[in-house]
Amino acid sequence: MISLAGRDIFHSWGKFVFTGFGLGLLIGVTLIMAGVYRGMVDDAKALLNNSGADLWVVQQDTLGPYAEPSSVRDELYRSVMNMPGVAHASNITYLTMQVHHQDKDIRSMVVGIQTGEHAWNNLGWPPHLLAGRQLTRGHYEAVADISTGLKLGDRIKIRRNTFTVVGLTRRMVSSGGDPMIFIPLKDAQQAQFQKDNAAILQDRRRTAENPIYNRPAYPDLLESVLNAQSSNRYVNAILVRLNAGASAEETAAHIQRWQQLTVYTRLQMEYILISKMIATSAKQIAMFLVILALVSAAIVAFIIYTLTMDKIREIAVLKLIGTRNRTIAWMILQQALALGLIGFAVGKISSTFAAPYFPKYVLLVPQDSIFGFFAVMLICMLASLVAIRMALRVDPAEAIGG
Repeated sequence: MISLAGRDIFHSWGKFVFTGFGLGLLIGVTLIMAGVYRGMVDDAKALLNNSGADLWVVQQDTLGPYAEPSSVRDELYRSVMNMPGVAHASNITYLTMQVHHQDKDIRSMVVGIQTGEHAWNNLGWPPHLLAGRQLTRGHYEAVADISTGLKLGDRIKIRRNTFTVVGLTRRMVSSGGDPMIFIPLKDAQQAQFQKDNAAILQDRRRTAENPIYNRPAYPDLLESVLNAQSSNRYVNAILVRLNAGASAEETAAHIQRWQQLTVYTRLQMEYILISKMIATSAKQIAMFLVILALVSAAIVAFIIYTLTMDKIREIAVLKLIGTRNRTIAWMILQQALALGLIGFAVGKISSTFAAPYFPKYVLLVPQDSIFGFFAVMLICMLASLVAIRMALRVDPAEAIGG
């Protein structure tokens, strides 16, 4: 019966291969979707790893800078650095925005990191550079992820200021997949918290008209108030690196108790990123995979049913000469499994070659391929039951025109 199944496939090879190719594209999309989810999880972990932090100090009762807005005073990092168990602390800002380059806008996460005399701990910095150098000046330099399409020497505009790209890095993306651009902290604070010119002028005019601040007896009072209004003294988070052997939980509890802030450990921040931010995307991908599995099953069932209908007389002849039902069923099952093998091979090859061209990072792991292979084989087996049931009900008399 193996040779009979093979001859039957060879006889209808055009229809068989074409269907296998179409099934393979569906399987390829399925593997890609699974890889997209894996890539999102891996990006989230890389985001935490590349920060170099053990603790994230954020605004009280917020989920942190990656999940929702957080604002803390920038001088608090000095108090945090003096806490027991803390080796280093550094301010950082995050802002997702459109960065202008030449005639196009690039959606990016702009990260403000401490430079100059505050950069000795390297917290929040991109850990690896592909080209160029790290930020060394206090203003108007940038290090960009290569997925932005930027090159060394390119000039980009962030709000009102122009920055020169001095370094390129990779795998530095936000939890939403946006590439990161690193700039000096002061510039990032200005971009995120400073108002536009019209709003600043209006606030200055309103303050100057207030008799409480505009007192002839205190000529420096108004200027001091105006300077305080125009300064940017907030950051989104404080990154903390612990001393060797220090307990993350105990240090976090100590900071929370004394500073009235919320502190997250690495495990807690990973839970927030994966279980809260990626959970919705995971559900959508899961529903999409279920739909693809149902469509694949329908395609296999239809083509095997059609092939079986085309050879009703041959099946009747087999029954007439005494062929057992299980032999006929095995022949049909072989065709379904062969269709699944062709489809999986096409899907695996297509997903491997297509993955690098996706805008999001796609992580293809062997476990997903192994699971996908057995899932495809199971779907093909179940889909062949319709054709097997019809074949077993064929009357041998049909072989002689009965």
